[in-house]
Amino acid sequence: MIPQATPSITYADVMDKDIVKLRILETTDIHVNLANYDYYQDTVTDKYGLAKTATLIKQARAESKNSLLFDNGDLIQGNPLGDYVAKEDPLQDGEIHPVYKAMNLLDYDAGNVGNHEFNYGLDFLGTSLKGSNFPYVNANVYVDDQDGNPDNDKNYFKPYEILDRTVVDEDGEEHAIKVGVIGFVPPQIMQWDKGNLEGKVVAKDIIETANKFVPQMKAEGADVIVAIPHSGIGNVTQEGMEENATYDLSKVDGINAILFGHSHGVFPSDSYSGIEGVDVKKGTINGVGSVMPGSWGDHLGLVDLELELKDGKWDVTNTQTSTRSILNPDGTPAVEADQSILDAVKEEHEATIEWVRSAVGETTSPINSYFALVSDDPSVQIVTNAQKWYVEKYIQGTEYADIPVLSAGAPFKAGTRANPDYYTDIPAGEIAIKNVSDLYLYPNTLQAVLLTGADVKEWLEMSAGQFNQIDPSTSEEQNLVNGDYRSYNFDVIDGVTYEIDVTQPSKYDAEGVLVNKDSSRIKNLKFNGKAIDPNQKFIVATNNYRASGKFPGVKNSEIIVKSPDENRNVIIDYIMEKKTIDPKADGNWSFTPVKGNTNIVFETSLKAQNYIKDARKYKFLGEQESGFGKYSIKLKESDGTNPGQEKKENRGFITNLISSVANFLK
Repeated sequence: MIPQATPSITYADVMDKDIVKLRILETTDIHVNLANYDYYQDTVTDKYGLAKTATLIKQARAESKNSLLFDNGDLIQGNPLGDYVAKEDPLQDGEIHPVYKAMNLLDYDAGNVGNHEFNYGLDFLGTSLKGSNFPYVNANVYVDDQDGNPDNDKNYFKPYEILDRTVVDEDGEEHAIKVGVIGFVPPQIMQWDKGNLEGKVVAKDIIETANKFVPQMKAEGADVIVAIPHSGIGNVTQEGMEENATYDLSKVDGINAILFGHSHGVFPSDSYSGIEGVDVKKGTINGVGSVMPGSWGDHLGLVDLELELKDGKWDVTNTQTSTRSILNPDGTPAVEADQSILDAVKEEHEATIEWVRSAVGETTSPINSYFALVSDDPSVQIVTNAQKWYVEKYIQGTEYADIPVLSAGAPFKAGTRANPDYYTDIPAGEIAIKNVSDLYLYPNTLQAVLLTGADVKEWLEMSAGQFNQIDPSTSEEQNLVNGDYRSYNFDVIDGVTYEIDVTQPSKYDAEGVLVNKDSSRIKNLKFNGKAIDPNQKFIVATNNYRASGKFPGVKNSEIIVKSPDENRNVIIDYIMEKKTIDPKADGNWSFTPVKGNTNIVFETSLKAQNYIKDARKYKFLGEQESGFGKYSIKLKESDGTNPGQEKKENRGFITNLISSVANFLK
């Protein structure tokens, strides 16, 4: 049963009043998941897809006399269908992108651009947006006048729209109403897509921009203002140029509803309770109705406003927000896919399936990421091997040819965003394009940076924030993995060996801010078996996202390779050249042994049980309500935690045994 958004109003209540119930609907972070189909596993899914959300949209509209529908961006990138339309069979001018073939059927009122809209460049974005039957807004991206003028006021997109709509009040009378809609994107796009945007656009602070344009919208007659930030909630304390600025946006006078996203979370929910000014029961932030409906079309967001006409002006007298899932609480499908959406994208969908099934090589054993957060992992090893292979060829004959090449990679699919099914799982045998996409999700381009040994250590110190601090003096259960740390920031750097001492506090927080100056989790950092020279130069292969970012260590580096090739294509080329690959990890990193009777646990997929090779190290403890499995891990010297060291010790034992036998025979 669907709960009522506002208390019921009788005819007697409204006969002398003009009261309008306005329902505002939001989708966000669709990431080209139009059909309910998992291209990586090559199977239909009930867990996401705009075709499923479309059914929720139609149901929600049928319940309301007055509704508006908006999308919050991160729409055209994120799965193989997006890559197919952008790279394999590029969208041509005059063609309609499949996202708009679907969304035009749903009569959206407006859309906002997300940060991933810029991944394929401004030209492709412009060609794509031409297919939209609804307007797009963004207020904080400006044309770069290339004069270094911070006051440049030429918006790249239309900053806002004033939508003229006719609404019906509770006693059946029609009224004209003006709904203003304004959009924002994280200013960090200038780092994340520097190669596509530098010299063309600039991005400004979200709050500063809102304070500029919202009064203009009111002056132009907007009765209701809807803000659509592609931005998470963020901190209570405002610092400026924030990636996640929704909390601050709720304080901007004149905004009546906020439709946010980017974080792939769900709001309102109990996980946000306790934040000052947040009411999770009403779904408000500082009194403003706000909603965030997950990602990939798994939820629909609803903001239900009650408006009353007083002295010629519409006042918001009540607000209630909610989300609806395409799944029932027990995980069964709550809705069927909308066939009209599936039919609209059928051609591109089927072409994408055929494309991702094409083979590029073979693997001698399975590749999965079930243990990628707690041990050196083959799903990361293949990526770092391919990147190193590419860069070493790239720098041949250049001034950098004699500088050692290292390679950084992270597990993208490791239960990210609290999804117990979100793991890489490639069986032994043929590797297809769909498998490479499973190894490397994003259309990043390969880049390489020049830095020092000291920078390498700081880079690894940042990555070590993946782990909680372990107290060796207690036998109480302790969770090893920091759930607030994104797995794609857990960079493993191959080409050096090192240990991570989790009994020490993290040197940096998840944002790269120095929090424990004197802490050092990275131990025994070596290159070619010797302690790393802090002043030695290294080249580290990575991607454009990391190379242009603000990671400790990385931010001191110089980008020396800006390849036009995507990391995924580099992996494909690597596998095609090798034909057959052995995906074993080389064990270049491990945990420093933890003394004491510790009880250390972590969560990963239930399927990880099938891949436990060392029962002394890992033990399955049971299924959690979240759908994850809980496992124990022993960080002891004798448990094989450091595979490289274990192999060395085994070789030493065998050598001594042979020597003893030889002496005996003499």
